[in-house]
Amino acid sequence: MSTAPRGWTATLLDPDEPPAFEIVNAQGAGSAVLVCDHASNRIPRRLGSLGLAPEQLADHIGWDPGAAEVARGLSAHLDAPLVLSGYSRLVIDCNRPLANTASIAEQSAGVLVPGNLGLTTQARAARVEALFRSYHDAIERLLDARSNRPSILLSIHSFTPALSGEQRPWPVGVSHWRDRRFAALMSTALGHRVDGIVGDNQPYPIEEAIDYTVPVHGEGRGLHAVMIEIRNDGLRTTAQIDAWVERLAAAYREIEAEAIKLGSFPANI
Repeated sequence: MSTAPRGWTATLLDPDEPPAFEIVNAQGAGSAVLVCDHASNRIPRRLGSLGLAPEQLADHIGWDPGAAEVARGLSAHLDAPLVLSGYSRLVIDCNRPLANTASIAEQSAGVLVPGNLGLTTQARAARVEALFRSYHDAIERLLDARSNRPSILLSIHSFTPALSGEQRPWPVGVSHWRDRRFAALMSTALGHRVDGIVGDNQPYPIEEAIDYTVPVHGEGRGLHAVMIEIRNDGLRTTAQIDAWVERLAAAYREIEAEAIKLGSFPANI
């Protein structure tokens, strides 16, 4: 079951537009909590297309292709609550600290984003309040409601097979922040189920100045958390997506009991 906030309004979005986030299976009884920061390439109507062509918005610069479908499948397999972002990372990136220049990117992967140039303070604030704050407040409320039960945060992403002309060999990567214990368990379990090397903090390490979701909602709350990155050439068909859901769900189930035994840790480790 999906839910949207009651009485939800925001000046950036028209009343008939989808909300800034979607919650799936809010009462999920499993230990996993899923988030998908780059689930959609939708642009608010008032912003037009940000000056980009449809094929550009459909590309990786606009979202993480396949990530939302994997996250939804995992939610069902693991009986896990899931929060998905409702709008494109190009409007505002829900996994970037607001002080980071990529929060509202003026260019992405060499593509200029005309609709992000010369924004006023008010225009930036509208995106922050309508999209970024709404999404992260939803995650915070969900985790608050689970404070008396084990919760492990899985942030689901996808990545491109090549970047700046360099091939990226990992079919999947598991990235962590300062505590790598759960990431090590997940990487080992996935390694039994994939052809190729599981990326260790690849294709991206988690850094406090660059990443928001795992540092804030994971270790910032004393929860174990990882970012799972799947190479998107393995997410092009329904069969491929279903296969990744099965692999990830099986890997998580294998280590779930051991992961829960890790317990929480001080948020200031």
